[in-house]
Amino acid sequence: MKSQLTTAFAALFLSITAAHGLEGDAKAGEQTAAVCVACHQADGSGMNISGGESWPKLAGVNANYLYKQLVDIKAGKRQSPTMMPFVGMFDEQQLKNVSLYYSQLAPTAGKGGEDASDEQLALGEKLATQGDWDRYIVPCSSCHGPDNLGAGDHFPAIAGQHAGYIADQLRAWKSGKRDNDPQHLMLAIAERMTDADIDAVAKWLSRQPAQSAK
Repeated sequence: MKSQLTTAFAALFLSITAAHGLEGDAKAGEQTAAVCVACHQADGSGMNISGGESWPKLAGVNANYLYKQLVDIKAGKRQSPTMMPFVGMFDEQQLKNVSLYYSQLAPTAGKGGEDASDEQLALGEKLATQGDWDRYIVPCSSCHGPDNLGAGDHFPAIAGQHAGYIADQLRAWKSGKRDNDPQHLMLAIAERMTDADIDAVAKWLSRQPAQSAK
């Protein structure tokens, strides 16, 4: 069963990871990003808010992935009451420009995993790199690439992302609140994860080295 699942995910992964260049002006995107600074910071480092809504790091995120998220939020395909008023201010080209701008910034360290116990980190590492095949939980790296540094336009880097944001998104997928990922892969995984699993993998990933988008 493990080999069958691995083969299925690998085939699907290869079919949707082709990268395409995003046409835009990163310099113009810097001007658009002025609206984003309050939450995502001038350097795109975002904020990890313990017990509240965390704002993701955007620096170094794949431009095509980021653009799709912005378009989905604007179209109502991804729910984000905080983001909706802001993305509604921009046209398609401005969203492309700002996505390119953030993709070219150097990523900073993730936050939120500083208080993780050794047991949490061990569980998080296992789930992220090996999965839990007894529960049909595929490892994060199967889709998000080696060291979870991202793969193509559909699977963003999650290594070094804020723990609060990762946990929020996993819970959103688990509940069905978020469903804008390819073939609903994340729902199939997140719905099998406990709260302890989610917190552990989020904290472990936040402590891993980040890398700029290719």
